[in-house]
Amino acid sequence: MTDSGGGRVPAPRAGQALYAISVAAKLTGTGQQNIRLYETRGLITPLRTSGGTRQYSDSDIGVLLRIGELLDQGLNLAGVAKVLELEAANAKLHRALKRAQSRPRQ
Repeated sequence: MTDSGGGRVPAPRAGQALYAISVAAKLTGTGQQNIRLYETRGLITPLRTSGGTRQYSDSDIGVLLRIGELLDQGLNLAGVAKVLELEAANAKLHRALKRAQSRPRQ
């Protein structure tokens, strides 16, 4: 599978749900045009079929719901992008800390 830029996109894991944009819109309570805008702004990157059809994972649905929460709190899309970036960095740091704490001490 390739992304819109021609690069490789990882295949979905076995059992991972994939949804069309219409289903993603219904699940998240947002419009399809908004979802396309979020993709254009780099807030979400759905998988693409070989024909270019967007496919949204459960993780993508979670991101779309988080975007909705942040917009409801009054953030604009630039603010949403920054919050998502900081949340991802924070999660990465937490994973690194857990790994460091689980290593045996010498």
